[in-house]
Amino acid sequence: MKLVVLERDSVGTDIDVSCYEQFGEVTCYSNTVTENAAQRVKDADIIIANKVRLNESTLKDASNVKLICQFATGFDNVDLEYCKSRGIKVTNVVNYCTSSVAQHTILLALALTEKLAYYDQYVKSGAYSAQERFSHLDRAFDELEGKVWGIVGMGTIGRRVASLAEAFGCKVIFYSASGNSTCTDYERVELDALLRKSDILSLHCPLSDRTRNLINKDALAKMKKTAVLINVARGPVVNTQDLYEALMEERIAAAGLDVLEKEPMAKEDPLARIKDSNRLIVTPHMSWTSRESRIRLVEEVAKNIEAFLAGQDRNLVNP
Repeated sequence: MKLVVLERDSVGTDIDVSCYEQFGEVTCYSNTVTENAAQRVKDADIIIANKVRLNESTLKDASNVKLICQFATGFDNVDLEYCKSRGIKVTNVVNYCTSSVAQHTILLALALTEKLAYYDQYVKSGAYSAQERFSHLDRAFDELEGKVWGIVGMGTIGRRVASLAEAFGCKVIFYSASGNSTCTDYERVELDALLRKSDILSLHCPLSDRTRNLINKDALAKMKKTAVLINVARGPVVNTQDLYEALMEERIAAAGLDVLEKEPMAKEDPLARIKDSNRLIVTPHMSWTSRESRIRLVEEVAKNIEAFLAGQDRNLVNP
């Protein structure tokens, strides 16, 4: 049995992946792009991947492939219909990073609402040491208690964020982008109401035709000027240019982003011009990457392989 790990570094070089050696001969590549994928998988029985395109052009000469395991929940890089026509099973991993993403969501919200960057710089600049007063009150901030926390996407991560927001005393409301949510623990509202009422709005929805550009110029115009937007879902859920203009014109207070329309961040991305971390914080798609989360991811892929070899379907996305 030959296993090929195409994007080994996507789980971090500090995480051990030797558990895959129990299944056969393992070849790891730190990263793989579409142009060299076909050559690397041509002798593989099992492929472990993340973002690289796996379709007819990259798999046509890989006659032995029986299983593709995603180092992720998403699988839009894989042509499921083609794989099904070939009898290739495709699996993903779910709910491995819920705690990590929810924690990062709260971190971004707190850092922006409390003007943390400003106060940290105030001390480091020497201004605090030079003043006579014991405190510094020049940037007012509010408590989360009593605020309205709006959520788009009340899945596993959305629900975890909701429970954390409640612990801070927030009132939680949500909008179901799919329209299929069965959640009854929190008030469900239409999008317009969510935009108008939310003091903090966090996005936890998949990218789909319904959610692409969901937060655009019109949506941002309906939000409070004091509102904070958090996107830890997918970059294209938010229109980059519209958000840039809203921040520069102070139509919303701040935004915290862990995902962007193009990743890595394009040099021409207008958001790159905003250097004020009190207005905008951008992190490099790392909200899911706690050490514990990445260990769970690697272990879950091993369980998917083990189940496959035992003739069982586990986390199958193309039944």
